[in-house]
Amino acid sequence: MSTEDRGPTIDIDKLIHEPARLVIMAQLYVVEEADFIFLMHKTGLTWGNLSSHMSKLEEAGYIEVRKEFLDKKPHTILKLTQKGQDAFTEYRKAIGQVFKDLPD
Repeated sequence: MSTEDRGPTIDIDKLIHEPARLVIMAQLYVVEEADFIFLMHKTGLTWGNLSSHMSKLEEAGYIEVRKEFLDKKPHTILKLTQKGQDAFTEYRKAIGQVFKDLPD
């Protein structure tokens, strides 16, 4: 198969495309902010998995992580940054185009 036979390539943000990070981004996209425990329950990820993916998204500048104490207990809050919102919007467009281009 030649490169011409494969059709156009799409530019998908591979950081977001990973399933666990995709579900984190999707959850944060529809709320103003969410705490760590809420996201654990909504995503089904373990503490370690969520923490690991959260760090990657934070390093990319897609999420903001705020740590505080509530009743002397640590409380972690996550929020999409503007960069994260823009990246997720572009990701949705790119994935939508993939499905739009499929024949019926």
